[in-house]
Amino acid sequence: MLSFKGRIWLTLEFVILFFGIPVLVYLDREFIHPSIIILPVLVFIFILLRRTSDFRWRELIRWSIPRKVLAVNGVIVLVCALLMLGYVYFFDRENLFNLPRSNPWIYLALCLFYPVFSAFGQEIIYRTFLYKRYSGIFSKGWHFVLASAVTFSFVHIVYYNPLSMILTFIGGLYFASVYQKRGSVLFTAVLHGIFGIMFFGVGMGQYFWLDMPL
Repeated sequence: MLSFKGRIWLTLEFVILFFGIPVLVYLDREFIHPSIIILPVLVFIFILLRRTSDFRWRELIRWSIPRKVLAVNGVIVLVCALLMLGYVYFFDRENLFNLPRSNPWIYLALCLFYPVFSAFGQEIIYRTFLYKRYSGIFSKGWHFVLASAVTFSFVHIVYYNPLSMILTFIGGLYFASVYQKRGSVLFTAVLHGIFGIMFFGVGMGQYFWLDMPL
């Protein structure tokens, strides 16, 4: 069990990493692109995980997801896709399928690379790392889910759009709940990647990509 002093230091570390860094990026509008910080952050995180937890590399490819769970989440994804499509069609129709229409090759590249180089990295940071590193201050299950959703939402402050933070808070609750129940960062990364592809496909990518080429 962590001492009181240990909890204070761990909380301070948590605040700096998950709130301090996004604020610094937010304040620097000349920052090239927020996504470039994922790789250096991941290197730091892997070092911490290996030295301070029972993390093993094989956890990154753990699956073991029952067919029923796959089916339930498939229905959730389908319903969300229809909701996204309906939102853009009724409230932002000029952006419907904006990226696939204007830059189909960029959209294809995004479909190939986003799940691996962005979604997977984010899931490691906001699910695996947060769960293993900060269990001492988020001891109850719902504490972790809420902390994961709040931090995942807050990092999207760098896109200067409240809607991106609202959507990622909801998504964060979903991904964290799935991770907590199944313990598979790969599964949550697959879900995250699918949602990202859908967002950019239906015409909501501008909320998550500064200066998206349209």
